[in-house]
Amino acid sequence: MRERIEKLKAKLAEDLKSTSDLKELENLRVRYLGKKGEITLLMRRMGEVSAEERPLLGKLLNELKKNAERSFVDKRGEFENKHSADRWEKERIDVTLPGRSFSIGGKHPVTLVLEEIEEIFTSMGFKIAEGPDVELDYYNFEALNMPREHPARDMQDSFYINPEVLLRTHTSPVEVRTMEAQAPELPVRIISPGKVYRRDDDVTHSPMFHQVEGLVVDRGITLADLKGTLLLFVREMFGKDREIRLRPSFFPFTEPSAEVDISCIVCNGKGCRVCGGTGWLEILGSGMSHPHVLRVSGYNPEEVTGYAFGMGVERIAMLKYGIEDIRLFYTNDLRMLSQC
Repeated sequence: MRERIEKLKAKLAEDLKSTSDLKELENLRVRYLGKKGEITLLMRRMGEVSAEERPLLGKLLNELKKNAERSFVDKRGEFENKHSADRWEKERIDVTLPGRSFSIGGKHPVTLVLEEIEEIFTSMGFKIAEGPDVELDYYNFEALNMPREHPARDMQDSFYINPEVLLRTHTSPVEVRTMEAQAPELPVRIISPGKVYRRDDDVTHSPMFHQVEGLVVDRGITLADLKGTLLLFVREMFGKDREIRLRPSFFPFTEPSAEVDISCIVCNGKGCRVCGGTGWLEILGSGMSHPHVLRVSGYNPEEVTGYAFGMGVERIAMLKYGIEDIRLFYTNDLRMLSQC
């Protein structure tokens, strides 16, 4: 037994020297120290040794096992260190190279303009009101003086879910919802920013776009109040030299109604290709709140008046940043977005 222990010790040393990688080392460990390994089997035969020899042989065998375990750990460390050194050599970082710069993201131009619009109007005392994107036909059309079969509905091709529910075509329904919730309390002074949906798709229209609706209701509100508010907004958004004009128009939920133009931001009103030589650019629609809208919302049009306006946020952004195609906002082209 003693002679066999010495031979096993010498054989293990030779086998360790000849291993070339971690896989071979693991196979060797199993061969010596596994459940059926040579050292393990030898230890199981200690019961065959005489009582006089057992203490000495047991000591030698335990030393062999401990030395074997230590040798495998040391050998594994050698292989791992060598592997790390080889990997470092292959993946070594050249500290003389310039560092890599990472681009920093920014807000989308529509978001920037929307936040600026909200800041301008909230500074004038307006509150922000919100409503659902999926709207009832009643709030989207009927309460805004557009009953079924009214020709004004043809101006807004809609996405209907069923005859009573659709994706809102403007944020004007928030006017009615706000007045219903607040009536008869005065004043009402809100803007309602949000997404709207129409079946349009060309260089100046998108199936989904953003709109900001404004509403003021109180005693003694006049068209002069509307014009003054919009003039202040335009000058805050486009510069102190901007002028506005109101052109007669038609909207079912306002009477009288007006399209609002601003003096061209390119030629400053002198006439150029951008404004078609007129010196003016259309920017939004507005008007005095229709008596029917006030009445169905809980206010007496004999006692109060109001005005409303609505603007497309993308339209404002196109004018502000000189963008000619609304679809560029949604193509995720960083070359365009980074210029805003």
